[in-house]
Amino acid sequence: MNTADQETPREREEFRRSAPHFADRITADGRDGWPVEAGRYRLVVSRACPWASRALVSRRLLGLESALPVAITDPIQDERSWRFTLDPGGRDPVLGIAFLSEAYDARETGYPGGVSVPAVVDVPSGALVTNDYHRITLDLATEWTALHREGAPDLYPEELRDEIDEVAEGVYRDVNNGVYRAGFAEHQGTYEEAYRRLFARLDELSERLSTRRYLVGDTITEADIRLFTTLVRFDAVYHGHFKCNRNKLSENRVLWGYVRDLFQTPGFGDTVDFDHIKRHYYQVHTNINPRRIVPLGPDLSGWLTPHHREELGGRPFGDGTAPGPAPDSEVVPEQGRAL
Repeated sequence: MNTADQETPREREEFRRSAPHFADRITADGRDGWPVEAGRYRLVVSRACPWASRALVSRRLLGLESALPVAITDPIQDERSWRFTLDPGGRDPVLGIAFLSEAYDARETGYPGGVSVPAVVDVPSGALVTNDYHRITLDLATEWTALHREGAPDLYPEELRDEIDEVAEGVYRDVNNGVYRAGFAEHQGTYEEAYRRLFARLDELSERLSTRRYLVGDTITEADIRLFTTLVRFDAVYHGHFKCNRNKLSENRVLWGYVRDLFQTPGFGDTVDFDHIKRHYYQVHTNINPRRIVPLGPDLSGWLTPHHREELGGRPFGDGTAPGPAPDSEVVPEQGRAL
């Protein structure tokens, strides 16, 4: 079905993700006024959000848990933004706030834009530093090196950065953002275009990954992290909720093997909470799911089955080592894990 030629220019408008409004950087030299400093900042995330999950994975792989403590929000937002209702008294125990919007307001009074995660907050002032999800993970890899754990991998190797950036741009445009363009499309033509671009890109990635274990080089890089956070949500929410239903990810031998390989790698699957993911998408997006019914499936047992991707070679952490177990305070509750 192709109805794009029957629609007006306004009807052809597509979902557009807003650029981060607060793009200050936390750097080793502190050039934006925010120097890297252990314990000074708090990373605020939702385990439901793929953009925030990038930061969770990077932080775990690099061993920054103690240097950059995390605050985890309730997966269900209300009109006042992301809430700290998972914490005693409904307030973050470090920042003392009930809603992430309070940190945004501390930075810019009357800020009119959306309140997004990931967000890094300066603990002494209580003010937001950055919500630039693209830049946060790159800076964790390149600016926070003095605080990395021993054996931390190089997630953004200098000699591969051009290729990583090129691959990641296509992944962002057609996959990370593509599922949202399909899911939030208000007209048939815009949905069909996003759907086709999504699966064309997934087919291209499947071909690329059929002969190599990782997207760029022979180790895990930023590119893999960015693709993982969308693929891990695909069958649980994007296939049905966002109508990205040409096939399930579990029906694609290459991509299903690739994402299971990453999921079973320390630092990836141990950050994933399928309970938060499903409740967020199905209960917050009431324009798509007005009755807010959360499906019981899919079956999660397949996530821990053998993937055989090691047969392609590759060294997950390069010359480094795997991270240790997640801190007790960050272990995903049983109802959210693939068991």
